[in-house]
Amino acid sequence: MATVTLKGNAIETSGNLPEIGSPAPDFKLTATDLSTKTLSDFKGEKLVLNIFPSIDTGTCAQSVRQFNKEASNLENTKVLCISHDLPFAHARFCGAEGLENVISLSDYKDGSFGKDYGLNFVTGPLEALHSRSVVIVDENGIVKYTEQVPETVNEPNYKAALEALQ
Repeated sequence: MATVTLKGNAIETSGNLPEIGSPAPDFKLTATDLSTKTLSDFKGEKLVLNIFPSIDTGTCAQSVRQFNKEASNLENTKVLCISHDLPFAHARFCGAEGLENVISLSDYKDGSFGKDYGLNFVTGPLEALHSRSVVIVDENGIVKYTEQVPETVNEPNYKAALEALQ
């Protein structure tokens, strides 16, 4: 269990992010076209897992915009933007913003991604949503970098995450 804050108030998560050097846990997430995506769908590619509470908040939206901008320059890399938001909310946001360099995925069906990655909030007003986190996975499915943002309203460390892709 990890503790982060939301506007200075402590909230806890269901566990800890995967260990660096360990295989990334598999997942089943729903894409905006309602298809199911798993880790194996991205085999052989580097992944940026941009995980957040809700696309409809300023900081979450900014992280999607920033990773979309950065992703256009990355070879053999996919940016997966993951939350509990419905796939329709992801599609609406990315469509309205013209974001084409990220893949939006939803954990709305059973929440297993959040459980398996140890980042569901278990206390506080965001209970059951995902803690703002970034996980970098290499082309062999190994976790290379993790960040659970200590203060939920803050943005992740984009530079450190992108450097881990090198």
